[in-house]
Amino acid sequence: MRRVRPGAAASRGGAGGGHGRAPGEERALTSVATGDRYDTEGGSGSGGGRPEDTPRLWHVTLSVSGEATPLPEVRRALEQLAHDHPFLLTSRYARDHAEIRYWEEARDLHDAAAVALRLWGEHRQTAGLPPWEIVGLEVIDRTTYHQRVAEGYGPPPASPVGMHPF
Repeated sequence: MRRVRPGAAASRGGAGGGHGRAPGEERALTSVATGDRYDTEGGSGSGGGRPEDTPRLWHVTLSVSGEATPLPEVRRALEQLAHDHPFLLTSRYARDHAEIRYWEEARDLHDAAAVALRLWGEHRQTAGLPPWEIVGLEVIDRTTYHQRVAEGYGPPPASPVGMHPF
């Protein structure tokens, strides 16, 4: 699966449109905005994709923790991450842990989880994130998220949006 941010170039600049990466080259993390579709590597020419290839919305909660870091540094790093990747809905943070919640559009749970698991590590330097490790990941479909909220045992809707201390 190849995903690009709407309006961004589909290629990373290599001639011939190659899809591989050089050993050690990091892949840029991107997210697809709600309602947009990602490129599925050229399509099959069959006039529309199969239902299982249609992207769905997944609610992602990523939990990270590690050595205590001054709160202003944690907040600034999370704000930079949200600025770089506006798909983030909300973050809660403390000196030694944080939780990031957002919606991801992906073909299936595996794709949504793969993007989520790369988020912290791939943006550690660019956003100045603490050197924490991922300690939790929950990826649920939209229906399950709304069912949990309606039954009162799921996370409340991400409101207000932004960074908030625990």
